[in-house]
Amino acid sequence: MTSPSSPQTPAQETDILIIGGGIAGASAAAELAAFARVVVLERESQCGYHATGRSAASFTENYGTALIRRLAIASRPFFEAPPQGFSAHPLVTPRGMVTIAREDQLDLLADELHRGRELVPSIHAITPAEAIARVPVLRRDYVAGAFDEPDSREVDVNGLYQGFLKLARSRGARILTEAGVEAIAYRRDRWFVGTPQGQFAAPLLVNAAGAWADQVAVMAGIRPVGLVPKRRTALTIDMPADIHVAGWPLINDAGGAFYFKPDARRLFVSPADATPSAPMDAYPEDIDVALGVERLESATTLSVQRIAHSWAGLRTFAADGAPVVGADETAEGFFWLAGQGGYGIKTAPALSRACVELIRHHRLPDDLRRLGIDPADLAPARLRTTLSPMTSTG
Repeated sequence: MTSPSSPQTPAQETDILIIGGGIAGASAAAELAAFARVVVLERESQCGYHATGRSAASFTENYGTALIRRLAIASRPFFEAPPQGFSAHPLVTPRGMVTIAREDQLDLLADELHRGRELVPSIHAITPAEAIARVPVLRRDYVAGAFDEPDSREVDVNGLYQGFLKLARSRGARILTEAGVEAIAYRRDRWFVGTPQGQFAAPLLVNAAGAWADQVAVMAGIRPVGLVPKRRTALTIDMPADIHVAGWPLINDAGGAFYFKPDARRLFVSPADATPSAPMDAYPEDIDVALGVERLESATTLSVQRIAHSWAGLRTFAADGAPVVGADETAEGFFWLAGQGGYGIKTAPALSRACVELIRHHRLPDDLRRLGIDPADLAPARLRTTLSPMTSTG
């Protein structure tokens, strides 16, 4: 193709280009479009096709690293009271989370309970009998301990995502699909990006490309930060007619080996796998589906006869498990918004605001700073010391 900086193909000028139209790109576009001209470039024929569309749809303040949990806490006000007209329905509905443990996991459960209560005081221990009363299919010889997170919620992922897209468009953002990046160049203080939808130029480029974020950086002549996409498998099973799951909480294993929750009249199950993968359209492996069934059956009295549906998605992690959000210290006008590690839905409101404040004022929003979050905790520079040098191709 013609170079994105070629004078034969005049570029469409804007203030900010965002590569990636998933939850990260959409939420950032919604916030950034309030003060700048924004164009979002999405490679697929529809936005949200990859990780965003394959979420477990759970809002919990007690899952992930301490930084992730703080970002979730900062996001809760948005979920509970989104802007007027953002969504026709509530973004979250009640769905508590109960973490269970076998006898050999009780020390781990105690550590998790202590860690959880440091940030979320409403988390409390419950007896095995109380856990089984809430989810009667749990095996009495399996559950030796449990604790409850009563304020965990079910997220309307599509409502959240479409709300961000609608808000972005209402503020003038252009969101283009089938606009995969083919070339990137920096020239005359602007980033030039070539796509099948044309050439685009902006002084600021936001890399929100999810599993492809390191590849985008390399295309731009920038050292990657070592992001690793990891496959997560999920499946749904039909439930017997005499078992009513609607009021069940999400059940989480203290060892991180599985979780399950109601999904309409079915049960959503995941073996909580995290298999490193190349960036791709992920698909479920039979062995991971079988592992999910095995772990469910070991903890419950259920006998799975048929898998209704199975799928997989990629959750992209930095080495320390924290998101990568901030200006690249080696390249003018290149901003990272990646590495959410499967927590992109529940942290999107906080991270999109962080994106705006870092771009405009080089600081984080006040509420994030009060939670003890520092820009250095998110900045790409923190990861560069562990990576080997890369020669720039820009």
